[in-house]
Amino acid sequence: MPGCRALTASRGVHAGFVCNLSMLKHHHFPPPHAEGAALVEAHQVARRDAQRGQWLLHPTDFALHAGERAVLTGPSGSGKSVFLRALALLDPLDGGELRWHGEPVTRARIVHYRRHIAYLRQRPALLDGSVEDNLRYPYTLAAYRDERFDAARASALFAAAGRGSDFLARNTSELSGGEAQIVALVRVLQLDPEALLLDEPTASLDPESARAVEALVAGWFDQARSARATVWVSHDPAQASRVGARHLTMRAGVLEEPAARAALVQGAAQ
Repeated sequence: MPGCRALTASRGVHAGFVCNLSMLKHHHFPPPHAEGAALVEAHQVARRDAQRGQWLLHPTDFALHAGERAVLTGPSGSGKSVFLRALALLDPLDGGELRWHGEPVTRARIVHYRRHIAYLRQRPALLDGSVEDNLRYPYTLAAYRDERFDAARASALFAAAGRGSDFLARNTSELSGGEAQIVALVRVLQLDPEALLLDEPTASLDPESARAVEALVAGWFDQARSARATVWVSHDPAQASRVGARHLTMRAGVLEEPAARAALVQGAAQ
């Protein structure tokens, strides 16, 4: 396949394919933005349980800049998924504001915002039918009517994850959990988002599938790292060290950044 070379198995590396993903790039123009503005910026964003009156996410400030790979860790039930879904505007906010390239995300801009800021859940939801049917589905939506499905590009992305040329024709009912997650990820990557919000995408996968997902995300990021960013939720310390350079923690709905806090303490002491 053009742009791909065979990869033989070696220590710590699975046999498959390595692809030059830059050859598979779709060119599109990002929205206008304020110079130096964060890609995504949250100002006092909050979520609460209306029935119990309990804060799920305390008022939170957060900025994600292009070129950043953030990883979020914390106990189960601490609010990590709530935070990611709030950033993706998948749930209504109970306070605060989101900005995209320095501009408020108004109700009229939400669909356009979600096109560029993509959320990937732990357990993917696939349609009945073939893998290709699932990849074609987004292009039937109004937000993507100006784009066209590219089978060659999709096949190359699957090759980068070690899947053969016949994978597009596979029925989703035959896929393993790892393969389903790879399909869900490729379905997002083909749409050229600016940021990926990854909610434990490999938590239930075998090690080989998990590494394939990591490799796909890394290839996408490296292809245009000056314009892209990731936030990856993980419970695996080894994975966290691989997929993120900026480390965040969540406890009882409170987001913290240990390195930033340590810098503030050090600055105050000087």
